[in-house]
Amino acid sequence: MNTTRNQYNPESVSHPGDTLIEKLKELGMGNKEFSVRVGKPEKTITAITKGQSSITPDMAIKFEDVLKIKASFWLKRQMAYDEFKARVKRVEVIDSAKDWAKNFPYPAMAKFGWVATTRRIEEKVVELFNFFGVSNHLAWNSYYFEQELKVSFRISLAHTNHSYAISSWLRRGEIQTQNIKTIPYDSNLLKKSLTSIKTVMANHPEDFFIQLQKICLRSGVKLVYTPCLPKAPIHGSTRWIGDTPLIQLSARYKTNDIFWFTFFHELGHILLHGKKYISIENVDYDDIDKVKEDEADKFAIRHTFRDEDERDFLKQAPMSTADIIAFAKKINTHPALIIGRMHKKKYLHYSEGREFIRMIDLAINE
Repeated sequence: MNTTRNQYNPESVSHPGDTLIEKLKELGMGNKEFSVRVGKPEKTITAITKGQSSITPDMAIKFEDVLKIKASFWLKRQMAYDEFKARVKRVEVIDSAKDWAKNFPYPAMAKFGWVATTRRIEEKVVELFNFFGVSNHLAWNSYYFEQELKVSFRISLAHTNHSYAISSWLRRGEIQTQNIKTIPYDSNLLKKSLTSIKTVMANHPEDFFIQLQKICLRSGVKLVYTPCLPKAPIHGSTRWIGDTPLIQLSARYKTNDIFWFTFFHELGHILLHGKKYISIENVDYDDIDKVKEDEADKFAIRHTFRDEDERDFLKQAPMSTADIIAFAKKINTHPALIIGRMHKKKYLHYSEGREFIRMIDLAINE
């Protein structure tokens, strides 16, 4: 929430050199004499009286000796002036970022509580600076477009459609992970947890996402749900925050079959491709690796509904509802994954088997 509205910021603060001029005039002392008395070059004193130089703590002590005005007075005046100048500069920075701020889906971000609700563009700029953890919009450009911190963010969104919305969605995932504690990532533990994950998928209990998060955390993987933003049609993303892998899902299509395939796809990126690859599903970006994406798809197929299971299923088709449930139980998957594949490959009409496709709502985990 923006707390700057009720803070008093004076329109103008004079430089402490103005006070020095008045005091020297009162004492009938010129800059040259004063410079000799305080042991500083005359050009330094002149620069201070012209507002071109600052009073340092060392100078303030010397001023106290000569002028009998406490050093704290001079330092407080200098600090007030410096803060005033910084705030003037800040206003200029905010003004220069107004057009930048207009690119973001701010109303949707405010609706989700990511930023404060406001109609004032200046406040939107400040909220976006705080949200992204940057001091100006050029820093945002450097991070998301120019890859100046490639160790943290290894891809550029410069040539991506709707990069502002995408960066907002990705940033929200990072913020969500900040208070999540986990053990160091252990790939062996993650591999061992695959059976447990598949069981959760097969049973699909009401709290399946919470159970999934707990299983992932036990392997050192963070899993979060971030709702979709307008113009950011992302299914999911996998990337590393430091040494910790993050899976961020949107549940964009809100059905269990697509959710589970997407989850295992992202899990595949972690186990197969390590830290250096960032996956952003359903987004074309310069560093996308089609081979790695295909490998992640195959990983998801292997852990949801294998090709060999598909062939067995087709041999026995058509099946009754009870037969499909029994077949899914035998291979430890959910019937929705079977039906979803049949729909995708057009072995079944989309109207058939719809009873197995469940709608999901992950907002309850927010």
